[in-house]
Amino acid sequence: MEIAIIKYNAGNVASVMYALDRIGQNYQLTDDHEQIKKADKVIFPGVGEASTAMAYLKEKGLDTLIKVLKQPVLATCIGMQLLCKHSEEGNVDCIGVFDVEVKKFISQDLKIPHVGWNSIEKRGENPLMKGLKEEEFVYFVHSFYAPVNEYTTAVCEYVQPFSAMLQKDNFYAAQFHAEISGKAGEQILKNFLAL
Repeated sequence: MEIAIIKYNAGNVASVMYALDRIGQNYQLTDDHEQIKKADKVIFPGVGEASTAMAYLKEKGLDTLIKVLKQPVLATCIGMQLLCKHSEEGNVDCIGVFDVEVKKFISQDLKIPHVGWNSIEKRGENPLMKGLKEEEFVYFVHSFYAPVNEYTTAVCEYVQPFSAMLQKDNFYAAQFHAEISGKAGEQILKNFLAL
């Protein structure tokens, strides 16, 4: 199986590669359109700022490529937010797979960003949570969130309920970092690779 990790101007790629190494999976870190198109699975990771990341994706033509991929795609953290329609972070239009507006957390009581372990609850059918409990703890680092919507397949609560996972057709997305979420995260990655 060929896995492409999309190479763009965003951090945490090394932790994704280590996670795939741990489960004995080969991968290629690439921004080459042909390699991405012919991969069996595509991972779209990310840590960073939405408008900067979108500028880089547009410069490389990756924004239009990602949207038309037909194989299973897993986006994590800002990768998930960039698959949405628009982000308040930098007031930027994003890729638009999910017709969702990404919002900034606003709270007088809780610290922003939301950092650390929190539980997610499955909503409806979620093939990535196969073999996991109804509620699992995973690791988050984010100041922006996708509200609960028609594509939500897992929910987390911080400030208010928000989408921990989204799915539409061949696009799967997680707000948390599956690659550093212990056994639950490893199972989610394995489930994605088994699709």
